[in-house]
Amino acid sequence: MQSRLNALLCVLGMLWHGSLLAQGSWIVGQSAPLSGSNAVFGQDIRDGALAYFKIVNAQGGVAGASIELVTLDDQNQRKTAGENTTKLLQTRGLVALFGYASATLSLDAMPQAEKAGVLFFAPFSGANPVRKPSPVVHTLRASYGDELEKMLAFWTGLGMKQVVVVHYNDEVGVQNFGVVEDYLARQGKQPQAFALERNAKIDDASFAQLVALKPEVIINTVLSGPAAEISKRLVAQGLFVPMSSLSFVGAQQYIDAAGEAAAGVSIGQVVPNTAASLPIVRECARALQDAGITKAMNSTHLEACIAAKVLTEAMRRSRKPGDARALLAALRNLGSYDAGGFVVNYGPDQNHGSKYVELGMVRRDGRLRN
Repeated sequence: MQSRLNALLCVLGMLWHGSLLAQGSWIVGQSAPLSGSNAVFGQDIRDGALAYFKIVNAQGGVAGASIELVTLDDQNQRKTAGENTTKLLQTRGLVALFGYASATLSLDAMPQAEKAGVLFFAPFSGANPVRKPSPVVHTLRASYGDELEKMLAFWTGLGMKQVVVVHYNDEVGVQNFGVVEDYLARQGKQPQAFALERNAKIDDASFAQLVALKPEVIINTVLSGPAAEISKRLVAQGLFVPMSSLSFVGAQQYIDAAGEAAAGVSIGQVVPNTAASLPIVRECARALQDAGITKAMNSTHLEACIAAKVLTEAMRRSRKPGDARALLAALRNLGSYDAGGFVVNYGPDQNHGSKYVELGMVRRDGRLRN
């Protein structure tokens, strides 16, 4: 009799435990600049992902569990992003870290994710630090090397020789300059470096130093604020210097900041144009609208939305809410997945989902044309 009672209690316990899982959440952690010098970019990353997760939750979630995105503000500060990561990893049931806004903000987070065995997915960077071999770090986008090679092939093909690289004076910025340096060295050319302190503004003295380098073309690897300031100062002084920016600049964020001075600047795009007639573009635009986002969808929104969809697909294949290791295994073995006109590929030896790169040119009306 007692054995039957124990068996019954065991079954009831299993059912109760399963019910808790079904009622639980897929908790996804994110550190992003919601305030400070890069706040708009961080907010757009968060909003693009949230919009997609809301659609999934409205349809019943994944395996009976809703997706919860927990975003902590790092104010675009590396130290704070690392501290936020520590807090997030202490969250019970956390299954992934997602959508960090740069390689710099990821530097202190990635080792923590590796130690915890938690997926670190879709950082908004193509820099070398997020592309080093790692058991947990998986990117969505193409590398900065892919972007820079496309830009440099275009400009050197037009005979441009004096290339000036605007970069941050930190580990990631110096590596970005190194990518350009290596590429041009193969052509017997040497770029000039113009280094900025992160979160610093372009003043008269620093702009004069840039002009003194006599650039024939500027390759910008910094954020929208300083990039826009350079463009506006060039126009104000009647100087025409072609500029190409990494996708890191945030296309719409740069266009909004630079205004009319943005016209003619080319920007790397690692996701399709937001005006493209693709299922994923329409799906994400609809998601943002349903989520109450009133401004037009930009490439940052779209990239975050695509990343959220890919992560959701890994959750579906995992079918284990709250199990970080199962989700990591599902993403690692995702294979080729078509998110709706944007295809990613992941495998045991393939941590980087896409090599898609296009160059978009800012028109006089402020729109980006590929």
